[in-house]
Formats: sequence, structure tokens, C-alpha cells
Amino acid sequence: MAEELAVERMLSWLAEDIPFWDVTSELIPEGCECRAAVIAKEPGVAACVEEVALFLRRLGFEVKVNVRSGSEFGRGDALLEARGSLRKLLQVERLVLNLLSHACGVATATRKAVELARRANPRVRVAATRKTLPGLRYFEKRAVEAGGGDTHRMSLSDMVLIKDNHLKYFGSVKAAVEAARRKASFAAKIEVEVSSPEQAVEAAEAGADIVMLDNFSVEEVRAAIEALERAGLRNRVIVEVSGGITLENLEEYAKAGPDVVSMGWLTHSAKAIDLSLEVLEVVGPCGESR
Repeated sequence: MAEELAVERMLSWLAEDIPFWDVTSELIPEGCECRAAVIAKEPGVAACVEEVALFLRRLGFEVKVNVRSGSEFGRGDALLEARGSLRKLLQVERLVLNLLSHACGVATATRKAVELARRANPRVRVAATRKTLPGLRYFEKRAVEAGGGDTHRMSLSDMVLIKDNHLKYFGSVKAAVEAARRKASFAAKIEVEVSSPEQAVEAAEAGADIVMLDNFSVEEVRAAIEALERAGLRNRVIVEVSGGITLENLEEYAKAGPDVVSMGWLTHSAKAIDLSLEVLEVVGPCGESR
């Protein structure tokens, strides 16, 4: 069902790109068919290939997926191959490449981050955040998953996450957690974003499931974890660190001993992978002479 909804979203993007008709691609006769492939111009990790294949099949193409999401590919590899209308292929070319380039970029960055973090701390999870572009969350979260990362919250409906601006209303971490316990479903986890080791202990004492150490330095992360250990609370909570974490400092944060390192960088700053869509052969009846 989710994949079908993703296809519907891609169809809406195609409608955005062709609000009336494609004045260039309609130079190609309708009966003209082709074989084509999405080719990698650099190595990476595949993501959202299956969704793109479903989209192309919805448009009438025969599609073969060569590199499944989560698999690595090299320069020159064909991620997928398609056969069908040349006109339609030219119409969807940029949409397909934009989506796959971005998704593969996120998956590749996530894979690298996971490898770096687990080299320093084998038990740590690398997670995404809600710093996703509107309309792209499904694809970006799928890409994080393909890269071996944790998707974190999919939406505001998933769990309670009490942030600094929420605390300005409640006045204290304890009051905020107590309000969440009264209001939220028993099935919803409660996470609190804290700004000091003292607040981390307060959140754990109040019954939070997850404590987020937001914009802490590595030394401050260690201090907060030590404070939780002294209070006998470390094993009662998941400790997440977040804020300003990149590939350059990821290993140091992982070594500090959190359970989760969340990185907005994975979705908002990952470099797109360079891909091309190449027509390999024009086949079948093409109507007018070319």
C-alpha cells in the first residue's frame, strides 16, 4: 500500500512537470519504443529502485531491477532497465533521475555513517530526523532504511517528543512528562529533549523512555551519561544525541556511549549520486521516418 501511495505521488510530480503537454517529446511518434537503463556514474548504495520500477510499470514499461535497494553498486552499473514508449521515457527521465539520485545519495551517506559509528561503538544506532523535504519523506526515510540507518519518527503521530519550545509552556521536564503520561496512549513512547545533565536525570526520574541530549558537546554527552549512571537510571532510558553531528565528528559522539545518534545531515545535506538514463536502442515500429 505504501509503495502504491509513493507511485501516486510520483504521478502527481509528473503532472507538475507536464501541466499541458510535452512540446519536445511529442516530436517522437507514439509507436516508437526503446530499451533504456539507469546507469551509475559513481559508486553508491541503491534506494527506492523498486518504487521507481512500479512507477514505470504503471506507465506501461517492462522493467527489470538489477540492483535492489540496500545493495551497493559501482560506476557503470545499470540499476534498472526498461522497455517501452520512447516518448514516455523522455517525459519521465528527469523525474526518475532526480528521485533516484537523491535517494541513493541519502542511502550512501547513511551507509557510511553507520559504518563509522559502529566502528567506534558496535551497539549504537544511526538515525534520521524529521528534517525531510515536504513530499519526500517516504522516499528519504526509505533511503535511510536502505543505507542501514534507523528511520526515527515517521511523523508527529508516532510518539511524544517534548522539545525546548514545549518546555517553555510546561515550565519543567517533570511537568511535561507527567502531562504526556496522562494524555498519550500507553503505546506511545515519550522522549524529552534536554539541555543539561541535570535535565537528563530529571527526565529519566519522571519516567521518560528516551532522553535526547540536544546540541551537547562530546564532553557534555559523557557528563550526562555519567550523571544517569550515578543516579542508577542509565539502564531505564535510551540516550539519543542530536544536533550538529556530521561524518567528521560522528565517531567521537559514538564513543561517548549513547544508544542513538540522530543526524539531520543524512537527509538535508547528503550529496546526490550521479546517475544517467541512457537510451540503449530504439526498437519497434516508429511511424514517421527519423
